[in-house]
Amino acid sequence: MKRLIFFLILVVGSARLEAHAFLKDADPGVGSTIQTSPGEVRIRFTENIEPAVSSIQVFDASGKEVDKRDLHLDRSDHALLHVSLPSLGAGTYKVVWLVVSVDTHVTNGNFTFRIVR
Repeated sequence: MKRLIFFLILVVGSARLEAHAFLKDADPGVGSTIQTSPGEVRIRFTENIEPAVSSIQVFDASGKEVDKRDLHLDRSDHALLHVSLPSLGAGTYKVVWLVVSVDTHVTNGNFTFRIVR
């Protein structure tokens, strides 16, 4: 019986580790260099997201937030968040994200992209 309980603890514990929402892909891509200003930043995570308690912020090289602060969840993909951007000039931009998955786990991270003309 003790072995069964130990096995169940291991299985449940490892399932919980996999239940965190991590960045799966982004547009613009992580570390990418692009030619034109994107209209938005889109980040897809490995789990569905609670948008009311999640955030994506975009900062220019001086540390000024440049996104339109209109974070929204994609209607057809609840693991995909969008935030709109104004027209951006050439430079490096930092994207900072913090998300809460539907199972209440919190993850965060950041990446940069660069616009060249």
